Amino acid sequence: MQLSELQHKSVVNMQDGKNIGNIVDIKIDPKEGHIISLVLEEGKRFFGHSEGIEIRWHNIEKIGEDVILVRMVE
Repeated sequence: MQLSELQHKSVVNMQDGKNIGNIVDIKIDPKEGHIISLVLEEGKRFFGHSEGIEIRWHNIEKIGEDVILVRMVE
């Protein structure tokens, strides 16, 4: 799967069913080559800057055709 394919999927919090944001990047472990986390653009802020959130890979429950389900841990 390519990053561009992930970017077209909705990221949804399983606890409340809300759309969390859009994937803008991923973080990869440089030594192992594994995905560490997905970086999401949560919402627009002043002057076009956004405050992103990071979803750790182990919090992803399922990647479907149209949606990525995540379990947000507080």
